[in-house]
Amino acid sequence: MDLFDPVRAKHRQAARPLAARMRPRTLDEYAGQQHFLGPGKLLRRMLLADRISSLLFYGPPGCGKTALAHVIANATESRFRPLNAVSAGIKDVRDILTAARQELEDDGRRTILFIDEIHRFSRTQQDALLPDVEDGVVTLIGATTQNPFFAVVGPLVSRSQVFTFEPLSREDIATVIRRALADPERGLGNDRATITPEALAYLCEVCDGDARRALSALEVGVKSSDPPVCYTLELARDSVQRKVLDFDPTGDTHYDLASAFIKSLRGSDPQAGVYWLARMLESGEDPRFVARRLVIFAAEDVGNADPQATLVANAAWDAVERVGLPECALNLSQAVCYLATAPKSNACTAALGAATKDVKEGRTLAVPKHLRDGSYPGAKTFGHGVGYQYSHDGDGGWVDQEYIPSDAVYYTPTDRGFEATIRERMADIERRRAEGRR
Repeated sequence: MDLFDPVRAKHRQAARPLAARMRPRTLDEYAGQQHFLGPGKLLRRMLLADRISSLLFYGPPGCGKTALAHVIANATESRFRPLNAVSAGIKDVRDILTAARQELEDDGRRTILFIDEIHRFSRTQQDALLPDVEDGVVTLIGATTQNPFFAVVGPLVSRSQVFTFEPLSREDIATVIRRALADPERGLGNDRATITPEALAYLCEVCDGDARRALSALEVGVKSSDPPVCYTLELARDSVQRKVLDFDPTGDTHYDLASAFIKSLRGSDPQAGVYWLARMLESGEDPRFVARRLVIFAAEDVGNADPQATLVANAAWDAVERVGLPECALNLSQAVCYLATAPKSNACTAALGAATKDVKEGRTLAVPKHLRDGSYPGAKTFGHGVGYQYSHDGDGGWVDQEYIPSDAVYYTPTDRGFEATIRERMADIERRRAEGRR
């Protein structure tokens, strides 16, 4: 069997997904990432000069990381060796490194090692790359959807330039779609397909900057219809089916969404709070995680400005445990809107931080004798509990008594919400204490 038979090669090419067939072959065909690939930008200059150093490509799926690696493969004079960390093992890595050393000794030709999904390599597998990357035997290009500063070992990160890929813009996605419809060899040009402006706009919006997702939906719609195909909005919606959201409960997206969620509540923006709540729930986030964050937020950021906030947050958590999804989303939404619009105070949080700092770094205070336990026989022998004044016997339920040195101040209530009332009450106590000492 002739493995290089052109007819068989053509059939193999046609069997590949549209997104794989339409991978750019040159920089001119590449869409997006103009912040480092635009005219005069660093990576473009490196590529044109064929002076590639070790690189780490970091960004969401479908934004062109692997595509750019293949552009480099087509342009470089170095040998290009691709690996996928999902299926490759330490033996595959060592075989390539051994061959790269031999090729460098034989003809001085360097090797570019491209590892897709490099974050899936264990620390041992990543460490195995270090000596040859350090010595310049191989130039590493690693692609990852995970933050390389967490997912890649530090020595590899320090020896590489990190390029952050952004989701493709709507204009970039539109360019990729039009190119696929027009190309008769790799794309859908022979299918005589056209697309309506509404369908194009829909795909550009719903794919969230993921070219692979857009091309897959386009291919499904065209190939499932009789030619000539007019790719309409209805066909686009049918092809996309349910929008898939990028989410990893242990990855960057999880923490970034949670961060945006809490910061929106702290910023008193209920619109943003509800949006990020919906994003998390639709992505598959555990509602108990959301509920826990709300309970923490109620104490940390609302505090005594609205003591009801903690009750609302705990009620939402209770609904999550008792009712579950999808209905408990209503309780979470109610809590989000309440907490976002509640007056804010972090005075209790700041008080605990200051007191904890004193406990850890300051002098350890002895418990005053009049506050010590005086309930056991013989306590009075030590003076424990002697002189303690029962607060409820005093005027207004207060007596002038020291519980901690008076210069220790931790809780300073704000003038927002209910905390303004607390502030007035504390000021009144201070006035009475001052008057009693005159």
